[in-house]
Order: sequence, then structure tokens, then C-alpha cells
Amino acid sequence: MAQESPCLPQKNSDVVFGNMALVVAKELNELEKPFSLPSPKPFEIRFQVPDLRVPIRDFLRTREVGEFLSGALAGAMTKAVLAPLETIRTRMVVGVGSKNITGNFVEIIERQGWQGLWAGNGINMIRIIPTQAIELATFECVKRTMTSEQEKWCEIETPKLQIGRLNVNFSLSWISPTAVAGAAAGIVSTLACHPLEVLKDRLTVSPDIYPTLSIAISKIYKDGGVGALYAGLSPTLIGMLPYSTCYYFMYDKLKKSYCQSKNKKSLNRPEMLVLGALAGFTASTISFPLEVARKRLMVGALQGKCPPNMVAALAEVIRDEGLTGLYRGWGASCLKVMPASGITWTFYEAWKDVLLVERRIL
Repeated sequence: MAQESPCLPQKNSDVVFGNMALVVAKELNELEKPFSLPSPKPFEIRFQVPDLRVPIRDFLRTREVGEFLSGALAGAMTKAVLAPLETIRTRMVVGVGSKNITGNFVEIIERQGWQGLWAGNGINMIRIIPTQAIELATFECVKRTMTSEQEKWCEIETPKLQIGRLNVNFSLSWISPTAVAGAAAGIVSTLACHPLEVLKDRLTVSPDIYPTLSIAISKIYKDGGVGALYAGLSPTLIGMLPYSTCYYFMYDKLKKSYCQSKNKKSLNRPEMLVLGALAGFTASTISFPLEVARKRLMVGALQGKCPPNMVAALAEVIRDEGLTGLYRGWGASCLKVMPASGITWTFYEAWKDVLLVERRIL
């Protein structure tokens, strides 16, 4: 009888060890293969433009944009109508040509024809569109902000200072938001658009020397560099401050007083025309001597003599022409400023009705 082999379990162990040997051999073969990096993937840059249609649409529908566009359109339409008066006014203020309105009108027609009345009107349009837009938009924005802050200040207990028996109440009720906004509007628009004012005056006063805008820019830059485009900036700012402050303050006060007296909420178009003209007349009369000095400084180089500062320019006018010289061209200025102010407010309010009321912003 044959005995069972005591080594029968050894077969299973041999199989296990055999499999392990195969695995180890396979791993060794893999290690012996040359090492290679995986093939690189092509480098790609993907740039996705964000969808700005909705933010742009919302931005264009804001109140500030509507006021900016209303000011630009109102300024352009006003200047297109009143360009001849602007030409005559500029000539009289700087002392070029006849000393009266009729004489200047005839002189321009004889020398340059009818188109001479619109001399420099191209740059004038380029100037007035951003100037009026910035000015009116700044006025509305600052006035709205100041009024809101003043109301918030009044709602809380204002700070007080006691010095002995003296009590000082730091209240903002005495500050006029309209006056502050008017001053800010004049300063901001002047700083932004003063070079265009210089170019407009050169093209108006000396069309023979500066026949086109490109030639004017080239000659002014060649003679005095970039600084020449800001000639007369200091007196312009000084003159603009009382004019702009008074102009907006007077229009706002006249508007409120008239509406209260008539028990109405808003003005109609003829009333805007009249009140705007009165506001322009008052502001121009108060600040006109500074306007004379400003114009003298801006175009003085054309006559070979330029006063060093505004005080010197005023002294020169008084010495040469007396005190009445400070108001030389005042009639032509009022003839231009009054209709311009009235028409500007009329067009501005009309465009606001189109651009703002229909969007239900007001």
C-alpha cells in the first residue's frame, strides 16, 4: 500500500513562490527599460471676454450719464445758434476791430464774408460739448451730494464747541449746495477744457495767423510748449469762480422763488428762457472785469505784449482806457450771454425730459 507523500502541500507553496518570481522578474524588466517622459500636451491660452453688455447698458441708463449727454447736446445746439455773437464779443473784449457791435459786424462781413461770423466755430463746438457736459453734470452731481449730506447732518446732533459763555454750533445749514455745486462745476470744466478755449480765441481773433485747428495747435506748441495751451489759466479760474457760483445760485433761487409765487412745481420753456437769461446777465455783470483780464492774458502774445498776471492786466486796462475799459464789450457780452444762458437751460431741461423722464429716473 503506497503511502501519501508528505510533501503534497509543497506544490501549493511552489506555485505561490513561482508567481512571486514572475512578478519580480516583470518589475525588473520594467526597470531595465529606458526612462522616458510622457509626451507634453500642446500649450494653450484661453481668454474669454466677459459679457459687458448688461453693465454698459445699466451704466448708460444712469442719471449721471443722462445729465452729461443733456449738457453736451444743449451746449452744442446753443453754440450753433449764437456763434456770430460769440465772435463779435471776443473781438470787442480783446480790443480787435471796431469798438461797437455794429462796426464789428460790418467789418467781419467785409473782410471774411458771412462765414467770418462763424470763425473758430468748429473748435468752439468741440470745446463747448465737453465743457457744457462736464459743467452741468458736475453741478447736478455735487448739488445732489451736498444736499444729501446736509440732510444727514441735520438729522443727527451737530457737534458743538463751548468756549466760556460762547457756544459754537457746527451746522451746515448756512452752506448753499447750489453755490458750492456752481463753483465746483466752473472749476472742473475749466481745468478739463481750458486748452480748447485758448485755441478757440486764437482762431477767432487771428484767422490769418491761425487758419486751421492743426496749424493753431502746431504754432502754439512750437512757441510755448504744452504750457502755452494753458495760458491765462489762473485768471480764468479766478474769473470763473464768481461767475459760475453766481450763475447757478441765481438761476436756482429765481426758479424756486418764481415757482413758489406762482404755486407751481416746475417752469415751462419760456420761463426757463427768461430766468436763465437773467441769471446769465447778473453773473456776467459781476465777473466781467475778470473776463476782460482773462482775455487780455490769453491773446496778449498776439500783440507783442502780454501782462505778467491778472492784476497787471487790470491795471493796464485802467491806465489805457480808465475804469470804463473794464466793461469794454460788456454790451456784446450780455447780448451773447443772456440768450445763451436762457437757451442752454431750455435745451438742457428739454433733453433731460427725453433722456431721464422716459427712463423713469427722475
